[in-house]
Amino acid sequence: MDRDYLAELFAGFGPVTIRRMFSGFGISADGINFALALRSGLYLRADEASFAKFEAAGSQPFSYETRARTMTVRSYWQVPAHLFDDADEFTLWAREAFVAAQTAALRKRSKTRAASRIGRDKATATGAARRANAKTPVTNSKPLAAPKTVKKTAKKAQPPASERARKTATGARRPKTSSTRR
Repeated sequence: MDRDYLAELFAGFGPVTIRRMFSGFGISADGINFALALRSGLYLRADEASFAKFEAAGSQPFSYETRARTMTVRSYWQVPAHLFDDADEFTLWAREAFVAAQTAALRKRSKTRAASRIGRDKATATGAARRANAKTPVTNSKPLAAPKTVKKTAKKAQPPASERARKTATGARRPKTSSTRR
C-alpha cells in the first residue's frame, strides 16, 4: 500500500495524516493514531466493544515475531477484505477505530495524570515523614556525655553599622590603634 492509495481509501473519513512508521505508515487524525498500514496489511484500532465485530468479520489481531515468541497486539485488528470494496462501510469502521483510539488516549492521559498525582503525593508524604522523623528526639539507654566547652574569642568592638556606612560614604577612615609588641 502506498501513500496515494491510503489517502484515497480514507477520503470518506476526512483529513488524515499519513506518516512513515516501522515498515509502513501510521494513519492519524487530530494527532491520534488510529490505523497502521504495514507490509502484512492494514490494521484499525479496536477496543473491547469492537473486538467481537472484528472476530465476526474473520479478522486477526496484529502480531509480530520476536526471537523468542510471537507477540499479539489486540488493540489493532486487520481490516476485513470486503471493506476495500465498500468505501462507505470502510468509513464507518474507520470512524469507530478513531473513537476507540480517542478513548484509549483519554484513558492513558488520565492514568498518567493519576500516576503523577500519586507520585507527587507520595513524595510529599515521604518529605513530611522525613521532617517528622528529624524533629523526633532520639532516645538512647546510655546517658549523654556532657557537652564540650568551646573557648570563645573576643571580637574587636566595631562601631554600629550606620556609623560605619557614614564614615565610608564620607571617605573618613577609622583611626588605627597603635599597639606595642613586647
